[in-house]
Amino acid sequence: MSRPVSSKNTIFVLIMLRDKLINWSLLFLLSLIWGTSFILMKKGLRSFDALQIASLRIFISYIFLLPVAILNIRKLNPDNVLSLIIIGLIGNALPAFLYPFAQRRIDSSVAGMLNSLTPLFTLLTGILIYNRKARLSQVAGILIGLAGAAGLLYRGSLSFNPLGLLIVLATFFYGISSNQVTLIKNLNGIVIASLAFFIIGPFAGISLLLSDFGPAMETENWLRNLGFISILSVFGSGIAVGLFNILIIRTSPVYAVSVTYLAPLVSTLWGFADGENITLFMIISVICILAGVYLTIQRKTPG
Repeated sequence: MSRPVSSKNTIFVLIMLRDKLINWSLLFLLSLIWGTSFILMKKGLRSFDALQIASLRIFISYIFLLPVAILNIRKLNPDNVLSLIIIGLIGNALPAFLYPFAQRRIDSSVAGMLNSLTPLFTLLTGILIYNRKARLSQVAGILIGLAGAAGLLYRGSLSFNPLGLLIVLATFFYGISSNQVTLIKNLNGIVIASLAFFIIGPFAGISLLLSDFGPAMETENWLRNLGFISILSVFGSGIAVGLFNILIIRTSPVYAVSVTYLAPLVSTLWGFADGENITLFMIISVICILAGVYLTIQRKTPG
């Protein structure tokens, strides 16, 4: 009788290890993709303005995911359309505009560090809007993370950089969107991403039609910079958003957005390689952010 029990326990442990390996692999892959997205936006800004980058990112992602959306368009119904609009608009469209606007005056490394606020706002919006529960340590994590973000919003002195607040706002939107994904039933992560972009993509196309690309085409290496934006669109939005939704469904919103626990390391390394300055004050600030994130995700959030 003991051998079958032992065999079942072994199978259970192997399944648990497999699931953890898949989840960590998704986290690692997303951290590489999204940690690189900030330097890609920076290079795109050398030719295109922030509005053009955001519109291109959304529209290219829309085209990339369009075949999946068409195959699953019948799954769009009154039960999920509001959630998909929220995910498309708040989780994808608005952040796509906010980040390049902020990076006109903020280094990509700092943008990546500020992005670490996403788990904190995911927890906060989960509590305030989605009636999720939280522990005292998670509340402490929010406060510590916000203190670290405040440090990154200053230019080494009391000179406040207000553009950093655009990224903080974007992370707040990500928090809402991440929680909203859990309300959609019977759709996988890729389908959710494709239908969300199916809703917002045409509006980005209209924005591109009304945009003047003449100045951008007169800049040096504009085609290469367009290529950077295309890579950002396909991988940073089209593929990564689908994988991110899968991770949310497999685990929880707070666990999934912990990808921003690792992404700042990638963005900082890219920024350093591109000649950006990394100061001790910035490092201390990001340590505070990561400590806050750790407190929020060290155990699965109840509810």
